[in-house]
Amino acid sequence: MESKKQNFFLPIVVMIFLFGMISFVTNLASPMGDILKHQFSVPNWMGTLGVFANFIAYAIMGYPAGNMLQKLGYKKTALAATAVGFVGVGIQTLSGQVESFGVYLLGAFIAGFSMCLLNTVVNPMLNKLGGGGNRGNQLIQVGGSFNSLCGTAVIILTGLLIPEGIRNAQISNVFPLMYAALAIFAFAFMVIALTAIPENPNIAGQRVEASSPYGPLSFRHFVLGAVAIFIYVGVEVGVPNVLQKWLQNPDLNVLGAGVNAEAVAGSVAATYWLLMLVGRLLGAAVGSKVSARSMLTVVSGVGLLLTLAAMSGPKTMVDMPVFNGAEGFALVSVPVNAALLVLVGLCTSIMWGGIFNLAVEGLGKYTEKASGIFMALVCGGGILPLLQNGIVDMTGGVGYLTSYWVIVAGLIYILYYALLGSRNVNTDIPVGE
Repeated sequence: MESKKQNFFLPIVVMIFLFGMISFVTNLASPMGDILKHQFSVPNWMGTLGVFANFIAYAIMGYPAGNMLQKLGYKKTALAATAVGFVGVGIQTLSGQVESFGVYLLGAFIAGFSMCLLNTVVNPMLNKLGGGGNRGNQLIQVGGSFNSLCGTAVIILTGLLIPEGIRNAQISNVFPLMYAALAIFAFAFMVIALTAIPENPNIAGQRVEASSPYGPLSFRHFVLGAVAIFIYVGVEVGVPNVLQKWLQNPDLNVLGAGVNAEAVAGSVAATYWLLMLVGRLLGAAVGSKVSARSMLTVVSGVGLLLTLAAMSGPKTMVDMPVFNGAEGFALVSVPVNAALLVLVGLCTSIMWGGIFNLAVEGLGKYTEKASGIFMALVCGGGILPLLQNGIVDMTGGVGYLTSYWVIVAGLIYILYYALLGSRNVNTDIPVGE
């Protein structure tokens, strides 16, 4: 038994490493949106097209990615993902040299294909290497912790590379991050090529029987879990996205006179992602002892209460510790509503692992295709925030907190899934190899 764990150590490290790459590239798109907005003098909605392109790529590539995983196996799919990622980030880097908004969007779209493929590989692989159940959930939480660390780091590093303020920023300012991403993709490709990755016997060249009348969508708990993933990613992205816009809105002057609203708002958003790292570390620590269902029930319930309190509470100012770029941690004065929404990051941090773990439990040979369907529905990260911002526009540009009804509805559904929807009622379906 001990030797088996040793044999799986390197594949686990490789999968966790790739988990971090997903967040590094994906989260770079958010601050890049502000850079694009000012460099090319485009409206807010066009500045977010890079994020939108990244997530929409999931909707297009998600199901094909599951089929690739089933036919090619984990190793070949991971190699393809890193190669595509290198091309995508390379095109984004080129956009800074030719100063083209369209070229950047093309690069973001191609990079999204890579992130979808990587997600398709690492989630079922970590769950498999952990043997499913609590241990599988724990490994996914460990991967999620590294994912959050890389995601927080890229936001902080982007701020450090723009010392003259976002209004004067250029794509070329963040070339060091893009060069780093290119180097990481190249290194990951070589490591994966030289690493022995255990494969399922029904993949890597073999097919699940074509005559089988069943598939992932035959399982109710998977279908409901796929919807939960769509909602979860939208909640995770929407909470800090709208929060940052609210705090830095010059017309509302939420933070008061004499305050660099953009800097403070960025620090608050970065703190949300930092708390996601903290939450995932805690989730990894207790993941082998606490079931995914219990964890998901608690965090969705607490997140719901925090969001409702933020929406209904008074806008009293409180001192909140945030990461303030080169100055390290500092106290800033923000509405208590903002502080409560930042705390939601602790709750969203472990939802992905919990939902995925519950949704694929008992799927057996259908797990790989199920992962591809999951990836297609990650596009919720580009759709739900768009719906929130639409509500803000419909309320005359002032209903930022009102838009969080979208988040409330989403968290209610995730709570339902944890309590009832995640139970496998299709145990009569054969799932053997």
